[in-house]
Amino acid sequence: MASFMEQIRGGRARFDPERVVLTAGATAANELLTFILADPGDALLVPTPYYPGFDRDLRWRTGVRIVPIHCNSSNNFQITPQALEAAYENAESMNLRVRGVLITNPSNPLGATVQRAVLEEILGFVTRKNIHLISDEIYSGSVFSSSEFVSVAEILESRDYKECERVHIVYSLSKDLGLPGFRVGTIYSYNDKVVTTARRMSSFTLISSQTQHLLASMLSNKEFTSRYIETNRARLKKRYDMIIQGLKRAGIKCLRGNAGLFCWMNLSPLLQKPDREGELDLWKTMLHELKLNISPGSSCHCSEPGWFRVCFANMSEQTLEVALARIHNYMDQRKR
Repeated sequence: MASFMEQIRGGRARFDPERVVLTAGATAANELLTFILADPGDALLVPTPYYPGFDRDLRWRTGVRIVPIHCNSSNNFQITPQALEAAYENAESMNLRVRGVLITNPSNPLGATVQRAVLEEILGFVTRKNIHLISDEIYSGSVFSSSEFVSVAEILESRDYKECERVHIVYSLSKDLGLPGFRVGTIYSYNDKVVTTARRMSSFTLISSQTQHLLASMLSNKEFTSRYIETNRARLKKRYDMIIQGLKRAGIKCLRGNAGLFCWMNLSPLLQKPDREGELDLWKTMLHELKLNISPGSSCHCSEPGWFRVCFANMSEQTLEVALARIHNYMDQRKR
């Protein structure tokens, strides 16, 4: 697993196998880290928009609160120092002890990577506040071009691992290898105590020996994994270009993406009311009239109404063409 994590990052970061803790998927990894780093009633800062499942994964059993780091479209939803400070102050105003920042890089739902400068700012922030950073990198092998992705591991290596003990990386094979049913995730921590505690608690998130044996054989075949990653990236890029161009022809803009399985679509000009209610009304139209299942931005805690997450990788190209045709017809009807 450590070798594969290095491979998908183009060899720009090194991973020590002794710091890898296997879990039953990234969901279990994120929950386990939350249990370890925080107590019930503590808080994690999470930039918006974020994966809706975090409300379940990070909160339900741990008793930990999520405090949003509000990001907006003015800078393509990138995290800013001002937004980090505002979220921290908001948590303090509610008498919450902040234990860390959790980011997804590349982002679900944005389908975009976090820039190096932003990662460095986040590392500086968590160091000043003496808190932790969890970097969920489960789409790191699904970046259209590996050179566009910077792992927090690369930055730590360039800093000779200074302050690295507060950083923890989550990874999974569900997305990059298309193996969600195998439930194979990873905690990679630079903190010895976190590694030890995660190992002690991992009996609650075990992976079967048969699954481990199969995946060890698969991942050790470098020729196969290299070919798979290259093919997967090319197909994702082709599908992404297909949906972006199709939406553009319909007069719909999207955030520029470079990774993952999603595009972040801006339908705010179509809202009857510029609020969450108007967004959900449009979502219902898409669902019931166009028979298209897209995720409203409010489900991802987006602070700007009208943004929607579209998954383009879970269907054939023919099905995607049908979906785009329905959107084109809908936009044409609105112009009449």
